[in-house]
Amino acid sequence: MSDTTTLPPLTAKDFSTDQEVRWCPGCGDYSILAQVQKVMPTLGIPRENIVIISGIGCSSRFPYYMNTYGMHSIHGRATAVASGLKASRPELSVWIVTGDGDSLSIGGNHTIHLLRRNFDVNILLFNNQIYGLTKGQYSPTSEKNKVTKSTPFGSIDHPFNPLALALGADATFVARTMDRDPKHLQSMLLRTNQHHGASFLEIYQNCNIFNDGAFEIFTEKGSKAQETLFLEQGKPFLFGPGNTKGIKLDGFTPRVVNLEDGHSADDLWIHDEHDIYKAQILVRIFDDPKIEGHLPRPFGVFYQTDRPCYEDVMAMQLEDAKARKKGDLDKLLRGNEVWVIQ
Repeated sequence: MSDTTTLPPLTAKDFSTDQEVRWCPGCGDYSILAQVQKVMPTLGIPRENIVIISGIGCSSRFPYYMNTYGMHSIHGRATAVASGLKASRPELSVWIVTGDGDSLSIGGNHTIHLLRRNFDVNILLFNNQIYGLTKGQYSPTSEKNKVTKSTPFGSIDHPFNPLALALGADATFVARTMDRDPKHLQSMLLRTNQHHGASFLEIYQNCNIFNDGAFEIFTEKGSKAQETLFLEQGKPFLFGPGNTKGIKLDGFTPRVVNLEDGHSADDLWIHDEHDIYKAQILVRIFDDPKIEGHLPRPFGVFYQTDRPCYEDVMAMQLEDAKARKKGDLDKLLRGNEVWVIQ
């Protein structure tokens, strides 16, 4: 007889472990964890087919708190470990949880090579613009003149723009969200999962101990409408209280216009997340919010495209070699050139 027993649907609690969550009270990681646990049951993926891999950092404790398979790997190498897993077990849903220091400093090369190879994995980059686990040194995304324990006179480094970096590495999915907007975070997690290929989701995450308020201008009620631009496919770029402001392209330069001054929404930049050229402009809207006349910071899906995944092409190559009986190890080792020493 066939087993007709149906299991009850999973809930967020099913993705929680019995481990004590050990982040500082008020850390943005709590919100991200809660949203991931809410989204996971809706994906229709068995828990035994989900793997969460992390490197080193505060965010990298994530696998302990998710009732799935997982691995707390080594500093900067979560992307390398995940690549090996996806190559050998392509049917698994692989998620990489990493921080701005973990993935953009010691792990920078691993990150860009995973993106260009386009493994079908999901990268969640928690960006708090600081090293939290090691107690407050500046990170690759810290702003210039940042005073920290390792830069007492202010950082002189030029910071990374993570999404511009990802786009430059030919990532096939690039998006941004924040810890203090649960609904938007959930929607971006769903979009990240839906994409077949390497998904790069930057999450602004508040470190309330060592870099508190780094992103509050984008999250606080009094400034959020004015300082954020939420991207929607096929929709004009509108922002501000009551959506009274917009952005239009003046050649290749984005300009803010006021709809109350006679400008029409029809004149505005219409978002097309498949347009690589406009995506290059969009990721560069990275102005310092303290500068007068700055543009609002965009959130949402900046760009996505379809490109064959590494593990799929590798499987096809192996099948082709098997069909053509190209499995002669001695011949492969000898190669196409043989040197004869007399």
